[in-house]
Amino acid sequence: MSKKIGLFYGTQTGKTESVAEIIRDEFGDSVVTLHDISQADTADFDDYQYLIIGCPTWNIGELQSDWEGFFTELDDIDFNGKTVAYFGTGDQIGYADNFQDAIGILEEKISQLGGKTVGYCSTEGYDFNESKALRNGKFVGLAIDEDNQSDLTDGRIKNWVSQLKREFGL
Repeated sequence: MSKKIGLFYGTQTGKTESVAEIIRDEFGDSVVTLHDISQADTADFDDYQYLIIGCPTWNIGELQSDWEGFFTELDDIDFNGKTVAYFGTGDQIGYADNFQDAIGILEEKISQLGGKTVGYCSTEGYDFNESKALRNGKFVGLAIDEDNQSDLTDGRIKNWVSQLKREFGL
């Protein structure tokens, strides 16, 4: 296993895919390989010690449909020894009571299966009521709101990728 990173994402409207591409480019030097979860299978996870999981929160606090379909297959993946970061896209104004729930749902499941979570982010600068993505007062990963704060996206990604490079030991 090399120090390469597998980035697995689901996308409904293309926003999460766009964020995944920006994250990949921010790492540079072909460190990150993108996998659309709708095309992935469990064996694709075996190649990576470092994972980034991207999922938009869909409808009212639900997983995006491709992740919903893949969710039970996560049980067939050995996450022990894997370091996992999460990012999500969502709308903190329109869905203030379940902002970023999807990454919280995925993080809870994957950490129960042995994945070590890194990439926690402050909630500072966000305005929402509740989220399943909170652990000890921080988001389990990078929270992106293209609907209301698209002007902050690039800076948030730059800071997060810099943090992940340290936490992944790259």
